[in-house]
Amino acid sequence: MDPEPLAFFVFARIDVTFHPFTVGILVGLIIVLLLIICSALISGSEVACFSLSPADKKQLGEKNSKQSRMVLEMIGHPERLLGTILITNNFINVGIVILSAFLMNKMLDFGSSKTLQFLAQIVIITLVLLLFGEILPKLYANLYAIRFSLFMAYPLKFFEKLFYPISSVLIFSTSQVNKRLARMKQNISMDVLSEALELTADDISEEKTILEGIIRFGNIDVKEIMKSRIDVVSADGRTKLDELIQIAIESGYSRIPIFNQTFDHVKGILYVKDLLPHLQKSRNFKWQSLIRPPYYVPENKKIDDLLNEFQTKKIHMAIVVDEYGGTSGIITLEDIIEEIVGEITDESDDDEIFFDKLSENEYLFDGKILLNDLYKIIEQEDDIFDEVKGDADTLAGLILELKGDFPDKGEKTSYRNFEFTIEAVDKKRIKQIRLQINPDLQ
Repeated sequence: MDPEPLAFFVFARIDVTFHPFTVGILVGLIIVLLLIICSALISGSEVACFSLSPADKKQLGEKNSKQSRMVLEMIGHPERLLGTILITNNFINVGIVILSAFLMNKMLDFGSSKTLQFLAQIVIITLVLLLFGEILPKLYANLYAIRFSLFMAYPLKFFEKLFYPISSVLIFSTSQVNKRLARMKQNISMDVLSEALELTADDISEEKTILEGIIRFGNIDVKEIMKSRIDVVSADGRTKLDELIQIAIESGYSRIPIFNQTFDHVKGILYVKDLLPHLQKSRNFKWQSLIRPPYYVPENKKIDDLLNEFQTKKIHMAIVVDEYGGTSGIITLEDIIEEIVGEITDESDDDEIFFDKLSENEYLFDGKILLNDLYKIIEQEDDIFDEVKGDADTLAGLILELKGDFPDKGEKTSYRNFEFTIEAVDKKRIKQIRLQINPDLQ
């Protein structure tokens, strides 16, 4: 039999009938229309918020309205904003699909052709969602990003609060997956390069440490190697000249941060070489005119990026600030170079020892030793404490994360095959910690 007449015969037997139009169907169609409008607004807000240029953000800041402040606050936390938009849009779209399929069954009778009924529902609903719920609103939002984002400020804030628990789970799970993928990628690279180093260890024994430092270089944050604010030698901007000279002589440093009242308000950096021509001036000499502007960097900046910035800007020191704008410490070019070539000392450096090896698996550490240095000393992977260290960068900080409160002298705490004993404390700091490593528990 000729296939064309057969196909015509099959489709000719399909009998699609319309059911009576009721008030319930009308209400359902109105609800679907409202949901499509909501879907369009939410989809458009994604493009509007994430396509704001620096000039747009500046314009929003100049408006200084409640809506503009809300928009700037939300785009300041992009993961939370994107999670809220995706969750809201998914709920709305699922509602549209379910309600549209229900209404189509109430309005149309496809008889025995369930396949045609399924295809009709899929095609019609998909086309409507794509055209009116995604494509058109996103095109409009891209053209009028500021207007659209301001219009959606209140709804997005409402949904952010409504779906806060769900978005928090989504953000946490996504960050964990990204962290594991990044670590997996890093470990693969580390394993391959470490094997290559081991194979050539006899030939390049002196260069091995440098090569291992280069491998890890791009994955180190500024906060992991910076000098904490409590260890920074600095001076108040109101200090007299003779007192400032004494600070410079006693410290032996070539650059001294200058602050206004507190170290959270660093005014600039004083280069001691700029001070030398004025040593004979009176103690009331206005040395503040010699201060050079500071360079600020966030705690989570990668040191390879910072090294490039140091080279470009021709500076040797940066002020490290936390997420609240407070000063965390300082980082110098020397700190970065030491991550590759190892410790650099000169005749002006103090022989400051942060640890003492008591036996093969027992150490006595200063509480302020950086975890990044601790890993090298005990020859452990730099992710060994990732699950428990939180935001800690020092061994004392790690102990506080493990304990949850300030420990007493002699108190012990354990993690995996590491046992920590508090050897010395004062009112505000953990000064010395004994570390016992049990290799049998690995």
